[in-house]
Amino acid sequence: MTRYLPGIIAMAIIVVVSNILVQFVLGDWLTWGALTYPFAFLVTDIINRVYGPGPARRVVLAGFVTGVACSLIAVGLDATTLRIALGSGTAFLVANMLDVQVFDMLRKYRWWVAPLGSTLIGSAVDTMLFFTIAFSTLLPPDANTGWANEAVPLLGQGAVTSLWISLATADWLVKLGLALLALVPFRLIVRNLLRTRHEI
Repeated sequence: MTRYLPGIIAMAIIVVVSNILVQFVLGDWLTWGALTYPFAFLVTDIINRVYGPGPARRVVLAGFVTGVACSLIAVGLDATTLRIALGSGTAFLVANMLDVQVFDMLRKYRWWVAPLGSTLIGSAVDTMLFFTIAFSTLLPPDANTGWANEAVPLLGQGAVTSLWISLATADWLVKLGLALLALVPFRLIVRNLLRTRHEI
């Protein structure tokens, strides 16, 4: 389990930082959390490629428990925090477990197919679940998340929609971009870890 500890720590840090940053809007159509959260898929995919799906699932679970606990301690237990923690936790578990499964199904193809395919699918599910639970009108709004239901142009220039839908769309587009960029560190880190394992 100690060899997975860096992955667990990285996952916990990503969850805590993202849960805090998602409460702050960057510009008019993006949250700061959109820039940090996609790295959870990178961690999951690296562990999956190097150690397999079983260890990847354990890292996801351990990172989830640690991250959510730290998030609740760090930012308190008000209604907004609980709603964001519920949305984040649900989305994180479902999306990352799906990522592990899809990655494993695609691992026999070229090196980039599994991390890219699994991240694209996991990201779509993650975005849909998180923003629906944390900010949508499908759940009763509280005073602190009411801003998310304001009417705005989609991505600042499209059809008028709820702010949370615009934020979710921008979040998913950022995740797509970061999924492509993450292929470079994925390749380098996996090569290094595999080389180190063979040398031991």
